[in-house]
Amino acid sequence: MRFSRVFLTTSMILALFLLAAGSAWTQDAPSEDQAQAQAQNPPQAPAPTAPSAQAEVRKPTEYSKPRSHFPSVLGPYIPRRVAEPVLSNAPRIDQLMREGKLMLSLEDAIALALENNLDLAIARYNLSIADTDILRTKAGSAARGVATGLIQGTPGGGGGGAGGGTGAGGTTEGAGGAGGGAAGLVTSTLGVGTSLDSYDPVLSATLNINHASFPLSNTVTSGTNVLQQNTGTANFSYLQAFHTGTAMSVTFNNQRTTTNSLFGSLSPQVRSDFRLTLRQHLLAGFGLGPNTRFIRIAKHNREISDAAFRLQVIATVSQIQNIYWDLVNAYEDVKVRERSLGLAEKTLSDNRKQVEIGTLAPIEIVRAESEVATRNQELIVAQTNLQLQQLLMKNAITRTLSAPTLATAPVIPTDAMQVPETEPTAPIEELMKDALANRGELEQSRLDLANRDLTKKSTRNALLPVVDLIAWYGGAGLAGEQNPLATCLNASHDLSRCDAADAALRRFLPAGSIQRGGLPNSFARLFDNSAPDYAVGLNVTIPIRNRAAQADQTRAELEYRQAELRFQQLQNQVGIEVRNAQFSVTQNRARVEAARKGRELAQQSLDAEQKKYALGASTNFLVLQAQRDLTAAASALVTAMSAYEKSRVELDRVTGQTLQRNNIQMDDAESGRVNTMPAVTGVVPRTDLQTQPQDQNPK
Repeated sequence: MRFSRVFLTTSMILALFLLAAGSAWTQDAPSEDQAQAQAQNPPQAPAPTAPSAQAEVRKPTEYSKPRSHFPSVLGPYIPRRVAEPVLSNAPRIDQLMREGKLMLSLEDAIALALENNLDLAIARYNLSIADTDILRTKAGSAARGVATGLIQGTPGGGGGGAGGGTGAGGTTEGAGGAGGGAAGLVTSTLGVGTSLDSYDPVLSATLNINHASFPLSNTVTSGTNVLQQNTGTANFSYLQAFHTGTAMSVTFNNQRTTTNSLFGSLSPQVRSDFRLTLRQHLLAGFGLGPNTRFIRIAKHNREISDAAFRLQVIATVSQIQNIYWDLVNAYEDVKVRERSLGLAEKTLSDNRKQVEIGTLAPIEIVRAESEVATRNQELIVAQTNLQLQQLLMKNAITRTLSAPTLATAPVIPTDAMQVPETEPTAPIEELMKDALANRGELEQSRLDLANRDLTKKSTRNALLPVVDLIAWYGGAGLAGEQNPLATCLNASHDLSRCDAADAALRRFLPAGSIQRGGLPNSFARLFDNSAPDYAVGLNVTIPIRNRAAQADQTRAELEYRQAELRFQQLQNQVGIEVRNAQFSVTQNRARVEAARKGRELAQQSLDAEQKKYALGASTNFLVLQAQRDLTAAASALVTAMSAYEKSRVELDRVTGQTLQRNNIQMDDAESGRVNTMPAVTGVVPRTDLQTQPQDQNPK
């Protein structure tokens, strides 16, 4: 009865645990990221454009840390709920709207991209995904890897187009082996070695009540034609492994049996036993190196993810700068085309007056009208190109264009292109030093080499035979009550003969070998060394040919050498990119100077041609030709200045200086909320804007 009560109590506790866990699973768990979503899209009034340094920064959830059993016992068994992605725009963009126009500086564009750009929003998840790998490897499981390639889903600025990624989360194949494999390999030996046991403790329980009837063909063994047994079982086991290659298991088994057998000495009968087993790897799987390789690889992958996200921020900011200068180029080109159309219209008006007074042939009106139509067509092309660049910019700095006012609002760039009088050039050696120290691709490759070095060592260890030291200690206990059917087998209903038979049976039982009672009595015998069970020994497994381990070890060495060459190739590639970017800056500066001189020449030629035309020394055709030359020269100057600005952006990118040059904080990029405004050097505000900023705090 005591065993039954213990069994029922244990069963009820387990049932209540499962019911509580099931209730927790069916409920919507509170979102750990809800505060983040609210911080990014608060329902209150918009925050200031440049919040103070003391402004609250939302902290990302640390998924590398598990949920504890405290204060909630069911914490580890309740699923974590990740908040839905925020699809609304940050309030900063509403503060830049002026009379239905989006007045945008380059610094504002970068800040909006850090808060809203979907490439960054997608890449931001990789940081948390890498944290889950750390949590997984702490339990002894292999890392799943994180896609670390650039996400290029934002069209414009030379940064790719829709559908630019192929891997998880829209990324390209992971760099450094953290995603789709290094150096073009689909799979690799990364992390290969001896198998690991679970570092998380595992508690198992088997609880059941069983009734069984066995028809028998004779009564010799049990004294009955139908043997009946009622069995209650309560078995428990505890398993855990450690980083040294040690594994521990504890088993505790209990069974209570009643039977109608006439030859069983005890009914009910209670059996208990336990065993503590320790296993230590001595060759393969010995030590911290092979047994912590997954954790170390996952931590390296987390650093790779940090470098990849930094690379993504640099790529996205560079793309935003390029889109901005393309927008400025289109904006300036429209102004050039408007001036050109104005000159053509003035020429047409003058020609009509001269035809009316008879000093000019009527054919010149037709020629002037054709020129006006051509200039008007060029203006329409420039205007539609400007509208496209405005759309690309709005798409790059927002999460959605669903708001009607935003979708139709023109984007007016408030910064102008400027070429400094003296070029702030640095020696190529200094640029190369900056690139080698700051380029994210090189950092990823270095960490990948570290991962592959760990794999080399683990595959060498896996070549060894398996030799395990095994030791265990345990005990057993037995208790129960004398079976009345057995002691009174021949007694019928004569109690005196039952007592005599019982006394006769006791003579065959060793003194103290079986205690009268139930589970407490059986449990007490486990630790009095009355029935010990202990041993020590070795388990040896020797693979005769060991071909799989040889193949893995050789491949790990080959992949390491391959990764070394890839690292050297990246260094060479970075060197070429830095030199090419520096050459591009020099060339585009010379291009700007040439275009500026060309524009001055075209302007002076037009002035001279108009003066000669007024004196009758030139023709209408030559005047129109000079106007076309001026338009082409002015457009070439705008294009040259845009190319120069973009070459400066590229030089910052290839040297890894984009974040420092623009005062971008990685904490702001990771949180998706800008608390320190970017500061772009070498940019001047426009002076020809008709729409001036208004007070952000209306009375």
